[in-house]
Amino acid sequence: MGGGISMDLYYEVSGHGHPVVLLTGGADVRNWTFMVPPLAKHYKVVACDGRGTGKSPVPLEDVNPVKDLLSLLDHLEISQATLIGHSMGGQIATEFALNYPERVSKLVLLAPGLSGFTYSKEFEENMKKIHQAAPDIDKMVELLLSDSSYRVLTMSPHRGLMVQMLKHHMNRMFEWPAVKLIWQQPLAIERLGELTTKTLLIIGKEDSPDNLRVADYFRKHSDARVIEIPDADHMVNLTHPEKLHQHINDFMKE
Repeated sequence: MGGGISMDLYYEVSGHGHPVVLLTGGADVRNWTFMVPPLAKHYKVVACDGRGTGKSPVPLEDVNPVKDLLSLLDHLEISQATLIGHSMGGQIATEFALNYPERVSKLVLLAPGLSGFTYSKEFEENMKKIHQAAPDIDKMVELLLSDSSYRVLTMSPHRGLMVQMLKHHMNRMFEWPAVKLIWQQPLAIERLGELTTKTLLIIGKEDSPDNLRVADYFRKHSDARVIEIPDADHMVNLTHPEKLHQHINDFMKE
């Protein structure tokens, strides 16, 4: 292939205009089912599956999501994009903006994770319970969705889509060899004050206490503008896409 870079991650491109890249964590491009159509009316929207998730290949070595995103932008010849990251996708987007600020025009974080953040005992115990239910995927999904951060979603018509995504994601996780996710050092939590990219953080008021604490941390340690959506949980992108789109559109137009 000569001096080019190989791009093996699965991605979908819709629309034309300023590039907007959608990043997700424990899900796949279906996470953006209701967000892509309105965004694609004005922007070139790129949704991608992280390594080992969705339709992207199984990782053969430790995964560096920031490097993967850089390869994707280079492959698509995108010099600068707005990043929209949900959950762990928000964690990746933040890391990327700290390491390659010149490649990011604006940053939109939906209920993001944060590298180096200390999660509560409850959260850790919950995760342990889910792992202990392996390899019973139905049981794992049921345990995961019983968390308070999915209360609104599970009462909505979108529960089925979430179950499909989670089952797919867990099946994919079982295929992974013993690899880890690599985050750049120092961790983002220690560097938030260096975040120069204009940032909008959106979180549902009914999200988990841990995720609300992360949003609070951004509020205190960065210039991010924080918007809380009432009656929304962690999956605000499935249950409140119109509201989200309105906030994102206003922010992009500024």
